[in-house]
Parts: sequence; C-alpha cells; structure tokens
Amino acid sequence: MDPKAAVLVNSDLPYGHILCHEKWRTSSLLQALKDGGVKILFEKELGVADFHLPSKTRLLYVSECDIIAGNGYKRKLVRYRNASSSFQELVLVERTRLSEQYFSALQRFVVFDLGLSLLPVSGQTEASQLITQIITLDSAVVPVETKCMKFVLSSLQTGTRQGPYMDVFLSWKP
Repeated sequence: MDPKAAVLVNSDLPYGHILCHEKWRTSSLLQALKDGGVKILFEKELGVADFHLPSKTRLLYVSECDIIAGNGYKRKLVRYRNASSSFQELVLVERTRLSEQYFSALQRFVVFDLGLSLLPVSGQTEASQLITQIITLDSAVVPVETKCMKFVLSSLQTGTRQGPYMDVFLSWKP
C-alpha cells in the first residue's frame, strides 16, 4: 500500500454491511459472510485494517500462515494499534494445531503490550460466523439502545435507577 494513499478512517456503514479490504475478495471467509446474509463493500484504502464493521469497529485478521512465518505480523499489529482513531479495534487470530505453540506469546503481545482485544478463531469459517454475529448484534442493539436512552433520560429526571432496560444500559459498552 502506498504510504501517501488516503486511508478510509470515518466509515459510517449501514447495519448489515461490512467494508472489506480488496485482498479478501476471493477468500472463503467472504463467501461464508455472503452466505450469512452480510452485504460486503470492497475498498483498497483501509489502512492496516482488514475489515470495518458498523458501529465503528475495525478488525485485523492474523492467519495461521502469518503466525508461523515469523515476526512480520508484529509490525502490522503495532501499525494497526498506532493507526487507531475512534474505532474499537479487534484482532482475530487463527488458533490451530500448527499455531498453538506461538499463541500464548502472540496473546501476551496483543493484549498486554498493545492493549488490543484478541479473539481466537479456528479458521476463516469460524471468523465469518463471529463477524456475522457481531454485525447481527449491532443491528439488533439499535432499537434497544433508543428505548434504553429514553428510559435512562426519564430515570435521571425522576432520580430512579430501576427499570426493564437499566441493567442492559449499565452493562452495554459501545
């Protein structure tokens, strides 16, 4: 990628859609996402991230091949963390029999050293299921969030902290 190229940083995607880097166009992960009903848009200039999801979430996928090949993925992870903006950053890591011996060191590096969230997956199929769940949950949260905000505002005005949506609101993190 050209370092001077414009990077898409403020993607405000409709729910049920995903913005995907061009390099994933022919992957089994994308085919499984399409089969799951996810609408996919392609973009070459996503920066280091592989996917942008609705609700300001970015994903970086570290494959088994990247892990076994060596430390090149570490530089990519550091660039991913440093390029952070207002997005929630998630790192999906293939945890397989072959990559198992490297996983604990990678987990320490991602979570403790970089402060990123790591989600292990067994492969691209499981990754597509996880991404589909994230997108589905994001689209389901919107109506609840609206009701919840109305209730919270009314609760704050009356000074109460009880109600059907208060527990959901207090535990919900955007």
